[in-house]
Amino acid sequence: MNSAARNSSSSRRFLTGLLGAPIASSAAPAMHERAAAALDLCCHYHLIEIAGATREELSVLLEGVRRLGFAGINVTFPYKEAVVDLLDELSPAAALIGAVNTVVVRDGRLTGHNTDTTGFARAVSELVSASSHGDIAVIGAGGVGKAIAFALAGLGVAGLRIFDRETAKATQLAAQLQGHVRTSATHSVEDALHGVAGVVNASPVGMLPSLETPVPDHLLHAGLWVADAVYTPLWTPLLKAARARGATVMTGRELAINQAADAFELFTGFAPSPAEMGIAFDGVMAKRYAASHAT
Repeated sequence: MNSAARNSSSSRRFLTGLLGAPIASSAAPAMHERAAAALDLCCHYHLIEIAGATREELSVLLEGVRRLGFAGINVTFPYKEAVVDLLDELSPAAALIGAVNTVVVRDGRLTGHNTDTTGFARAVSELVSASSHGDIAVIGAGGVGKAIAFALAGLGVAGLRIFDRETAKATQLAAQLQGHVRTSATHSVEDALHGVAGVVNASPVGMLPSLETPVPDHLLHAGLWVADAVYTPLWTPLLKAARARGATVMTGRELAINQAADAFELFTGFAPSPAEMGIAFDGVMAKRYAASHAT
C-alpha cells in the first residue's frame, strides 16, 4: 500500500470512548460504531469505566487519551465538571456552562465541548414551543443539569426554577444563568414545580439500580410536560408516573441520540445519520428489555 493509500485509510479509522461510572449499559458504543459503519468509516468506541477517580487520576487518564491515538472521548457522570480545568482549552459554550461531555483531541491538544446542550435543545424545542415558552423546573444542577439549563435559556423559556439536593449547586447554577434567563434556586421540588409548564430530571435519580423518582407523583398532572435525561431505564419511575397522570412525556432517547451525533461529528469531521444512531440505540434498549424479562 502506498503512502497516500495508508493516509487515506488511517483518516477513516477512529478511536473514541466514554469516561464515567457506571457506564457498562451505555448505548454509546453501538450508536457511534453503527454511525461510522454507515459512512464507511471504522470506529472503535471504548468504555473507560472508573469510579471515584481523583483529580490526579483523571489527569493521567486524559494524558493517555492525548497520547494513545484517540480522536476524542465523551465524559459522563460523575466527571463532566471535574475534567474542565484539566483540558487545554474549552469551546465558548463549554466555558460558559462549566461542564464538558465531549473532549476532542487535535494536534496533541484536548478541547472540551458540550453537546448535551445542543442535543437537548433540538430534542426539547417542540415541547418548549407547544407550552408557550413557559417556566421550566430543572431537577439537578450537576454537569447535565447545567447543560440542560443553558439549552432551555437559549430556547427562550420565560424562566427556570433550579432544584438540587445540594442547595449550593442550585444557587451556583442560578448565578451562572444571570443575564441569560430569569432563574431562581428553590429549596424544594414542590417550589420548583409550582406553576411551571414543564420539568426536566437532570439528576441520576431513577437511573438503575435506583428505583426512586425525583418528583413526587402528586405534583404531576396533565397540564405539564416531563422530560428525563436518564435512559437506563428508558421509562423511568418519573416518566411512568407522569404518563399515568396524563402529562406529555419525553424519554432520554432523543437527548442520547442528538448529543451523540454532535459528538461524532466533532470527533471525526463527518456528519452521522441520526436515524442510524437511533436504530442502534433502539437495538440496545430492545436487548436490555428482553434480558430483563427473560425467564
